[in-house]
Amino acid sequence: MLTRRSLIAATGLAATAAVAARPARAQSWKAAYPELTYAIIPAENASTVTERYGPFLAYLSKELGTTVKLRIANDYAAVIEGQRSGNVHICSYGPSSFARARMTGVKTEAILIEVYAGGRMGYYTAFYTRAADKYKTIQDLKGKNIAFVDPNSASGYTAPLFKLDQMGIKPTEFFGKVVFAGSHDNAMIALAQGTVDVGVTWFDDETDSNLTKMVGKGMLKKADGTPYTNADFSVVLKSDLIINSPVAVLSDLPPDLKAAIKQAFLDAPTKDHAAFVKLSDNMNYPWQPIDSSAYDDTIKMVKFVDSLRKS
Repeated sequence: MLTRRSLIAATGLAATAAVAARPARAQSWKAAYPELTYAIIPAENASTVTERYGPFLAYLSKELGTTVKLRIANDYAAVIEGQRSGNVHICSYGPSSFARARMTGVKTEAILIEVYAGGRMGYYTAFYTRAADKYKTIQDLKGKNIAFVDPNSASGYTAPLFKLDQMGIKPTEFFGKVVFAGSHDNAMIALAQGTVDVGVTWFDDETDSNLTKMVGKGMLKKADGTPYTNADFSVVLKSDLIINSPVAVLSDLPPDLKAAIKQAFLDAPTKDHAAFVKLSDNMNYPWQPIDSSAYDDTIKMVKFVDSLRKS
């Protein structure tokens, strides 16, 4: 299991909190940045993201002393292009989309990593099917339809594609139809509605995944209107471990501003516990400092997947 200790040891990082910006220099960046934009990747539907992030954005605005506005991107590429143009100052990337941004010259740097319950700094992709269909392995799904999430999603495309390739499976040849749902929620909705036979989404463990959260909120309904339960779905395949998502900032932001953003995130669990808890339904641990080099292996995976597309 990838833990805080092993990851920091592997990357040579010291997990120390950044110091707060000096007041005199802070005034200079506040004049230049009267408003900051925080972009969120489309892991959920827009209304859910707004509700989840609203209190945290209010907290950030208060801590930084400047307005922080939420931007819900239409897709992963929009976050990348938003930072490329300099219009997105802070963002929560997925591992693959962050790797893609770095690979294509976006001046972005990781400052923090999400930490899941138990101190986990990694997660998986799960290939879900409806239990009633009685599929046991991925091989049982030859000729069936699959829903990925987004071409720039780590758990929604890059990691599952990488896993399938290790098994000698080319999705466009193996499956009857390959679709991109646009968000993790939509992939599971497509599966629940029978639009596809298998859908991929992120997975921490049997009790914490995107699907278990959706089931818990009653978001998945059967044809007769009754809600699905966790027992109505089966996992037929899991990917290898994926490093958790980073919080990234524009590299050319003033150093004091970057330090202040980082410190605000690190202080959130104590300064505004309710806002922090709402972000993950009380499932996540506090963020930990990270460096962009921790995602070098993800860049290698993305490059490998790119080579498959070209072949």
